[in-house]
Amino acid sequence: MTTAARNTPRKPEPCCFVIFGATGDLTHRLVIPALYNLAESGLLPEQFCLVGIVRKQMSEDDLRQSLMEGLKKHATRPVKTEIADKVLNCLTCVEADPSDPSSFDTLSKACERLETRTGTCGNRLFYLAVPPTAFAPIAEQLGRVGLLREINGTWRRLVVEKPFGTDLASARALNARLLKIANEHQIYRIDHYLGKETVQNILVLRFANGMFEPIWNRNHIDHIQITVDEKLSVGHRGSFYDATGALRDMVPNHLFQLLSLVTMEPPRRFEAHAVRSEKAEVLAAIQTQTPEEALRNSVRGQYYAGQVGDEAIVDYRNTPNVEPNSTTETYAALKLTIDNWRWAGVPFYLRTGKALGLKRTEVAIKFKQAPFAMFRCTPVDQLSHNYLVIGIEPAEGITMQFNTKVPGPTISIDGVEMKFRYKDYFHAAPSTGYETLIYDCMTGDNILFQRADGVEAGWQAVQPFLDAWKKAGANGLVGYKAGSEGPREADKLLARDGNQWRKLT
Repeated sequence: MTTAARNTPRKPEPCCFVIFGATGDLTHRLVIPALYNLAESGLLPEQFCLVGIVRKQMSEDDLRQSLMEGLKKHATRPVKTEIADKVLNCLTCVEADPSDPSSFDTLSKACERLETRTGTCGNRLFYLAVPPTAFAPIAEQLGRVGLLREINGTWRRLVVEKPFGTDLASARALNARLLKIANEHQIYRIDHYLGKETVQNILVLRFANGMFEPIWNRNHIDHIQITVDEKLSVGHRGSFYDATGALRDMVPNHLFQLLSLVTMEPPRRFEAHAVRSEKAEVLAAIQTQTPEEALRNSVRGQYYAGQVGDEAIVDYRNTPNVEPNSTTETYAALKLTIDNWRWAGVPFYLRTGKALGLKRTEVAIKFKQAPFAMFRCTPVDQLSHNYLVIGIEPAEGITMQFNTKVPGPTISIDGVEMKFRYKDYFHAAPSTGYETLIYDCMTGDNILFQRADGVEAGWQAVQPFLDAWKKAGANGLVGYKAGSEGPREADKLLARDGNQWRKLT
C-alpha cells in the first residue's frame, strides 16, 4: 500500500444524520458548513440522509432555503451549488418536541421510512444542537422509542454540545441520566476546540518527538500558562452569559482540554480508551483547593466601558438582559497544581476573558532558568526566558524562545525565536473546526471526545472556585477596561511566585 493510500481517510458507513435544533445558530453557523466541507472533500457516506428537527411546523423547502442561506453566509470555502444541493436535497424536516412524547414516535417512523429509501442501514447519529436543559429530555425520548438501541450490527450515536452541566452535581446528574439510556461508547461530548489542528498536534508534538518527552516534567519546566482571550464582548448573549460566567463557560471544557493534553502521561497506544483514560487521570490529579485557597489562587473580573479595535464597548452591567448589580465574572484567572510525580510543584496558570485587547489562544511552557554563574564576568546581566509556545489561534504554530550570542567581539546575549507556522508548511482547505469531530462521530472514533469520568474530574477541580466566588458575592470582583489585557490583579497572581504573564502581542 502506498503512503498516499494509507493517509487517505476512509468514508464513513451509511448513516442518517439527525439534527435537533435545525433552525438554530449553531446548525447554520457550524454544523451545515462542516457537512458541506466534508462533502466537498468526499468524506460523507454515499448513502446519507439529513433530518432537521424543528419544534414548530415548518416546510422542508423553507428549512432547506434557511440552511442554504446560512451556508452561504458562514461557509469557509466558496460554495459550489452542486455540492450544496447534494447535502441539502437529502433533507427531511420533522417536528419533534420532548414535551410531546408522541412526536418522537412519529420521528421513529420517519427514520425507518428514510432508511429504507436511502439505504442507510439503520445507522443513526443524533446531534443535539440545543440548549443544555434539553439534552436529557431529548435523549430520554429517543431512548423510550428505541432510537438509541443498537441491534443487528447497527450503530446509534448521541452528540452532546457543551456546556455539560453547570457544576459537579449537575454534571454527575446529567451523566447518570444519559448513561441509563445509552452506553458510554455511544455518547460523544463534543468540544470544538479539539477539532483544531493545533490542539490535536499537542499529542504529536509531545509523543512523536524524542527530544521533548525527557524534559517534559517538573525537573525542567518552571510553570505553564494557558490563555484563551477573546476580543468579543458578551453582546446579545446577556441572558445566557449572566447565568454562566467565564469560569463555567470556558475552564472545565476548553482550558481543561488543553491542560489535559499538555500534562497527560503517554498512553499505551494512540486509541480512544487509552488516551481518554490518561486525560481523565491527570484531571483527577488536580489538587482540590479549600475555599480560602480558591480565593487566594484566583482572580475574577468584570469589564467596564472601553474600546476594542474600532468598537465601543459598554459596561458589562449595561448589556441587555444582564442584571444591573451582576457579580458574574467576564474574566477568570486561576492557579492550579497537579499532585503527581511528573508535575508536583509546577504551577499552572489559566486565564480567559471577554472584551480583551487581542484574540489569542496559546499554551506557553516556561523552562527553568539556566545557571547564570559562568556569565558573571561578562557584560551579560540577565538571560531571556526559555519558552515553548503552542499557538492555537489566530496564529497556528509553535514558537521556541532561547538565548544566543549577539555577533561581535564581546559576550553579549539576546533572546531569539524560532517559529513554525502551519500555513507556511501545509496548505489545508479552510475549515470550521467541526469537520474532524463530525467525521469522527460518523466513523465511531471517540478519541477527541470527553468521557464521563473526565467531565466530572474537570468539574471537581472547578467546584471550589464556584463555591468560594458565590459565597464572596461582590467581594473580590475587580474591574478591567474593555480593550485591555485584563485586571491588574491577575498580574499579581503570578508576581507573588516571581512570574509574569506573556504579554499580548
